Amino acid sequence: MASTVYFIDFRATPKENLIAKIGRLIEKSGLKDVVHQRDITAIKLHFGELGNTAFINPVFIRKIVTDVKSLGAIPFLTDANTLYSGSRSDAPTHLLTAIHNGFDISVVDAPIIIADGLRGRTEKAIHINKKHFNDVYIASEIVNADSIVSVAHFKSHELSGFGGTLKNLGMGCASRRGKLAQHSDVQPQIKLKKCIGCGECAKHCSQQAITLKDKKAYIDTKKCIGCGECILICPNSAIQISWSETIPVFMEKMMEYTLGVLQGKKDHMLFINFINHVSPACDCYPFNDSPIVRDIGILASTDPVAIDQASVDLVNKEHGLPHTCLTKNIEPGTDKFNALYPRVDWNIQLAYAEELGIGTRSYEIETLPVLS
Repeated sequence: MASTVYFIDFRATPKENLIAKIGRLIEKSGLKDVVHQRDITAIKLHFGELGNTAFINPVFIRKIVTDVKSLGAIPFLTDANTLYSGSRSDAPTHLLTAIHNGFDISVVDAPIIIADGLRGRTEKAIHINKKHFNDVYIASEIVNADSIVSVAHFKSHELSGFGGTLKNLGMGCASRRGKLAQHSDVQPQIKLKKCIGCGECAKHCSQQAITLKDKKAYIDTKKCIGCGECILICPNSAIQISWSETIPVFMEKMMEYTLGVLQGKKDHMLFINFINHVSPACDCYPFNDSPIVRDIGILASTDPVAIDQASVDLVNKEHGLPHTCLTKNIEPGTDKFNALYPRVDWNIQLAYAEELGIGTRSYEIETLPVLS
C-alpha cells in the first residue's frame, strides 16, 4: 500500500506567506496525531558545520517549534555529536556552532540539547537482532523523548548517494560509538600513482591517521575511523575505497540504526524534508558547493522511506543547474546522484529500509493547493 507524502513548493502569495504555508503542510501531514499534550518532543535537525550555509533556515524551524507548542508539547532542538573533529564534535562547540548559525533560543524559541552528551558517550543500547547488529547505540535524549519530528535538509552525499530522513535518523541519532560502528567497514586506500603529496588529506584528518612519506600519503588503518572525509578532500581523486563491498554494508548498517531510532516511536514521529539548496555533499563539511538543481519544495510524511524515495524522484525529475559540479545527467529524468557518485548505489538504503519494515518505497504525493 502506498504511503502519502505531502508537498508544498516555495511559492508564496500576499494571502499566504511561506511560514504560514509550512504550517499548513505540518497540519495536513498529521502533526497532532504524532505529538500529544505534555510530550517532550525532539526536533532532530542538522545545525550545519561552521562555514556551511546549506542548512535549513532557523526561521522555518521556529514555525515547527510553534506548531509543536500549540499542541501542548514541550519541544527542544537536538542533534548528536560528530565522529570527526570539527565544530560539532563535543557538546560545548556544537552548541556554539548552532548559535553562530542562527539557532539561538531568541530565534527558534526552543532550547538546544545535544542528544548524546558532552563527548558523544551518553547512549542507550536498543536491541534489534538484525543482520549486522544485535544492539544499536542511540543517543540517550533521542530515546528519552516522547515524540520526534525529523527535519532533514535533502542533499547529495559522498558515501550514501543522498542524505535525507533516513540518514538524519540512522547516522544523526547514533552516539559516537554507534557512528563508529556504522563506518567501521569504510577503509580508504591511497592510489599512489594519483597522489601528488599535497598533504590536504593529512591536514583534514581528524584522527591524524594520514601522514606523508616520500611525498606520498599513507593511511594508518588502525587510527582510521572510516568517516570518509579524505575522499572528498583529495583534489586528485587519489583516495578510494572498495565501493562495491563496503558501501552497501555501510548503508545497511545505517538503516539498522534507523530501525533502532524508530523502536517504540513508530507512531510518534513525523518526517520533513527540505529540498532546497541541494548541495553535492554532506552539510558536515565547513563549506558547501552550488546547488545542483533549483529549490523544489518541502515534503512531510509519517513514512521515512516514502519521503526519501519521493525526494530522490523529485530531484531527478529536475533539469540540472548550469555552472555546478554536475557535469552529466543534467537532463530531466536522469540520475543526478549517480552522476556525482557513480560508484554509490543509493537504492541500497531504500531497499534495505523497506526490507526491515521501516516503510515503503511506494508513495503518492498530495500537493497542497496555493492559497491566492
